[in-house]
Amino acid sequence: MLSSLRISLFLIVTTFVCGCASHSIYYWGDYEELIYSQYHEPGKAMPEYQIEKMQADIQRAKSNSKPLPPGFYAHLGYQYLQLGKASEARQCFETEKGNFPESAVLMDRFLKKLK
Repeated sequence: MLSSLRISLFLIVTTFVCGCASHSIYYWGDYEELIYSQYHEPGKAMPEYQIEKMQADIQRAKSNSKPLPPGFYAHLGYQYLQLGKASEARQCFETEKGNFPESAVLMDRFLKKLK
């Protein structure tokens, strides 16, 4: 009885510890912080600043051989669009669509508005 209780406790603790461990397949870099700043502290993270940080994240993700998270290129495209750089925005929206096909409907809508 005591032995089965120990085994059960061991399995519960092991499951809990494994569930809490972070095993992100994506390279997040500064992305979450930039999103937070943009919506909670408008004006703090201007598009030029965000583009610079996100371009650095792209390089770091490549050097770590990790993909960027969903929405990364869509957000980068939006930053380019705020600066009037439609060509760069289009490229980012296409990349988001290619990396995450489930975003195709939204990205197609953005791309259609760029025409």
